[in-house]
Amino acid sequence: MANVLLFDFGGTLDADGLTWKERFQALCVVSDRDFYAADDALVGTIPKTAGLHETLALLCESGGFATALQKFESDAREHLQRSAALLHDLRKKYRIGIVSNFYGNLAAVCAESGIEADVMIDSVDAGCCKPDPEIFFAALRKLEANPKDALFIGDSPHRDMAGARAIGMPHVRISPREVEGCCPGDRVIRRLDELREILR
Repeated sequence: MANVLLFDFGGTLDADGLTWKERFQALCVVSDRDFYAADDALVGTIPKTAGLHETLALLCESGGFATALQKFESDAREHLQRSAALLHDLRKKYRIGIVSNFYGNLAAVCAESGIEADVMIDSVDAGCCKPDPEIFFAALRKLEANPKDALFIGDSPHRDMAGARAIGMPHVRISPREVEGCCPGDRVIRRLDELREILR
């Protein structure tokens, strides 16, 4: 039985299984190439104190898709409010960590959004990105836990699921679509609040 829960941030805590790229593409015309170029350009350049609005505004300005900013931010804040309440409840029973490929300001975005965790690992600070095992181990070391004592919850099959699988950590994928788990017996949830049922 897990006593540590590790969460991805983007696509998991701020949406029910949809990546930032997918959400921006649903709101405006932006190619994969242009999104990733804008995304990559911001890594490590955003002030550590920048909140969600500033982060999204810089990303939209860099990629030329500012028309999507207001709707994207509104949806993200709505999801983050629900996620903050869920994590608040879960912290009564579990130690919580957030492990994210982010820009260097994960802690500020989480604090502004009311997201509380025992550990936050931002890829910029960790010096590596998911699915590199080291970013997961960085969180587990701080929580004094081993992979089998933890459960990872994320949306990306290539970064989150593959990374957790590589270190033997059980994992749950969040996706609004009908998808398979990455390993036999894996659970897939459509909304983050379905996690409550899995943990009963």
